[in-house]
Amino acid sequence: MTVTCPQSFVEAAHRLADAAGAILRRHFRAPVAVKYKPDATVVTAADRAAEAEIRRLIAEAYPAHGVIGEEYGRDRPDAEHVWVVDPIDGTEAFVAGLPVFGTLIALAHHGRPILGVLDQPVSGERWLGAVGRATTLNDAPARTRPCPALAGALLCATTPHMFEGPDAAPFERVRRAVRIVRYGTDCYAYGLVASGTVDLVIEADMAAYDFLAHVPIIEGAGGVITDWEGRALDLAGGATRVVAAGDPAVHAQALALLAEAGAAGK
Repeated sequence: MTVTCPQSFVEAAHRLADAAGAILRRHFRAPVAVKYKPDATVVTAADRAAEAEIRRLIAEAYPAHGVIGEEYGRDRPDAEHVWVVDPIDGTEAFVAGLPVFGTLIALAHHGRPILGVLDQPVSGERWLGAVGRATTLNDAPARTRPCPALAGALLCATTPHMFEGPDAAPFERVRRAVRIVRYGTDCYAYGLVASGTVDLVIEADMAAYDFLAHVPIIEGAGGVITDWEGRALDLAGGATRVVAAGDPAVHAQALALLAEAGAAGK
């Protein structure tokens, strides 16, 4: 059964994004210590400070809720309501001073995302999607655009280097079928799909905090977002590869090419 997201959670998500944004703006294009995690990904003091503040506010308002975050791990991940947080999705862009990073905040109910926020605190753009209501960009309606064929599609991905091993050939098949390809867009591309300026995002090597917030945003704007096999994205599925499209026809065509290429590579 679909659960409509309560307004109180929407308001809470805005407060969390406001708090994180205030921290990130102070650090953006300012000297900030950069460290590398064991998996060689980048983390800064800004990432950690923003997530710590988000967690503090959640614990204060909803002590029974769980939290899953990129920087501080999992706290009660089996709770009925779980907040899923990436304080800076696109940390390398943040370090480089490129305003295509964002704070991602999702709320899952029994594992299914019912609320998502993508906040770009420098440009002042905030996409919000929630089950039972239309997606908004800064409180104005956001809507995907028609794009019935891959040949006319604009495709974004964070980097071509995320498609390695068995993921490389499937992605290349789709890349050759579209009209334009842009890299380096990080989470910002998903907001642009919701707003109708980008048609397709394909990514791999993802974790739940990288994509769960995008689900209500894309779906509430009229788009489709699944894993590469066409399955719904939630906390239980363990997905690492994502396809988001503004037009269901392009989504279906991309899935078909990903499957065909994958089968050919076996």
